[in-house]
Amino acid sequence: MALKRFVVELGYGTDLHGGSSTKAACRAVKDAVSRCCLCGLFEILGLKDPNSMHVEVKIACPKPEEVDGEQVLATVPFGTKELEIVSGGMITRGLEVPELGSGDNIFVAVAALTVSVPVE
Repeated sequence: MALKRFVVELGYGTDLHGGSSTKAACRAVKDAVSRCCLCGLFEILGLKDPNSMHVEVKIACPKPEEVDGEQVLATVPFGTKELEIVSGGMITRGLEVPELGSGDNIFVAVAALTVSVPVE
């Protein structure tokens, strides 16, 4: 059975006080997921099992080599998942607050989630 794209949703996430690309990426995925109500999959296409969908996650962030992919994929609640991480996003100067993390860099990540479903 072939997979057909149903939706592409974008998200944005930051780590304000820790300089973590993983934290920023997870927040970007959660942001994208929070804007998706995929009722059309169930009501129009007749999808019965949300785990039969496939979710491609693409992350653009500073220091992509430091991203924990398992943590990022764990933020997607359903379906089979695949992950691509590329260099991008942004690092900008913030404010160091030692109680919240080390450094004064703000890490910004963006995510694109592509949801596909099996169709005959």
